[in-house]
Amino acid sequence: MTVTALVSGGKDSVYAAYLADTQGRTVDEFVTLRPPDPESMMFHTPNLALVELQARACGRRYRAVPVEGAGEPAELAALERALGGERGWVVAGAIESSYQWSRLLEVGARVGRPIYTPLWRKDPHRVVAAEIDAGLDIRIAHVAAETLGADLLGRRLDHALLTEIGRRSAGVRRTHVAGEGGEYETLVLDAPFFASRIEIDRAARREEPSRATWAVDAAHLVPKPAGAPVPEGS
Repeated sequence: MTVTALVSGGKDSVYAAYLADTQGRTVDEFVTLRPPDPESMMFHTPNLALVELQARACGRRYRAVPVEGAGEPAELAALERALGGERGWVVAGAIESSYQWSRLLEVGARVGRPIYTPLWRKDPHRVVAAEIDAGLDIRIAHVAAETLGADLLGRRLDHALLTEIGRRSAGVRRTHVAGEGGEYETLVLDAPFFASRIEIDRAARREEPSRATWAVDAAHLVPKPAGAPVPEGS
């Protein structure tokens, strides 16, 4: 039996894997789906290469599964390939996206694997606050909302920034507080169950008319001292 965590590198998938560990579903492997389409409806796309470092940081196996083509049929076929052949739990970080959740359940049923989504339908503000309080070092890696600018890229998501994201969207088109609609995406550099943290060597801002990305071009792991305290989230 293998417990597989679908990990994109962002806050929700990493936190879901952490919760699975604490709730008796110890994760054996991190699996990342790598679509060629940056506009994928199903999968996160920024900085996917960093998931391998996250897996190494916490001693998990790592697999990257390419999506062969664009669109829903190709994405679901890749997900089925990624999950087939085992019988353990599949852990995912979905919060409110019925599109992702329903398709994950569909694929799980086809391959005979139960799905565990510990964040599903939880209050999104409380989820992000809990991720911050747990000690995740969360960085803004992508923005695609009129209220969120490139100035946020690379910034650590703490309680102050969470409040700022809410303030920026007040009175205009509201930004989902957890970025569930793709308004922003994140990259986790450290977590309470990482033995090493990720240190960025080189990153660049890549801006387009309607979006901007913090693209990490080089990074490495730095071991944390044994017994190091969990960093405060704010």
